[in-house]
Order: sequence, then structure tokens, then C-alpha cells
Amino acid sequence: MAERDAIFPNSKNALNDLHQYSPAIRSGDLLFVSGQVGARGDGSPEPDFEAQVRLAFANLKATLAAAGCGLDDIVDVTSFHTDPESQFDTVMAVKSEMFPQAPYPNWTALGVTWLAGFDFEIKVIARIPR
Repeated sequence: MAERDAIFPNSKNALNDLHQYSPAIRSGDLLFVSGQVGARGDGSPEPDFEAQVRLAFANLKATLAAAGCGLDDIVDVTSFHTDPESQFDTVMAVKSEMFPQAPYPNWTALGVTWLAGFDFEIKVIARIPR
């Protein structure tokens, strides 16, 4: 069986216990980060969409940092959007701040109908620096 270690950021989120998942799993030199949402510490969604996207990225950064990674270590991104057409400009503006220059990570965006009360979710695979 492959070695795998659960990674938790310093600021643990109530959603991890509620839905019984690890924020990330380290396996070899790869980090598989579960979908991060704009959840406050109590697990509730941030109501403002842009703030929710920014909080999702902040939660993502905290999870990456707990494994010794940063945004530059991301190789694959999947994002989920409840209303892609109306949310696209906001997400792209925040994405441009997070990844300001090439090479950009691989990115797949999916429109979904439900995210447990959230409107944006982002999951990634990162390579852990040596």
C-alpha cells in the first residue's frame, strides 16, 4: 500500500469533521488537496461571492503551507462553480492575482448545481518541493 499522510492546516475548519475528510493527503512527492471552499472557521459560507472565492484561496494556501507547498507548486486545478457565466469575471480576477504569470497550472472548471451552500470550490494537486 502506498504511503499517505493526512495534512491539516493550523486553522482547522469545522467542515473537515462534519463531512469526515482530510484537507489534503501527501503521497510520495504529491499533495492531493480536497476541495477548498470559502468557509469560515465554523463551516458556514462567506455570503459575498468575491469574498467567498478569496477565502477559498486563503484556505487553499493554508493547506498547501501545512505541507511545505505554495501556489507555485500546483500542477493541476479543478474548480467548481454554481453559476459559471455570472461568476466567471470575478473568479478570473482573483485567479489572475493568485497566478500572475506563466507558467500557469493546468485548470479545469466545471459548472455544478450544488456545493452544500457554497458557490465556488477549488481542489488541486501539487508537487511537494524537495
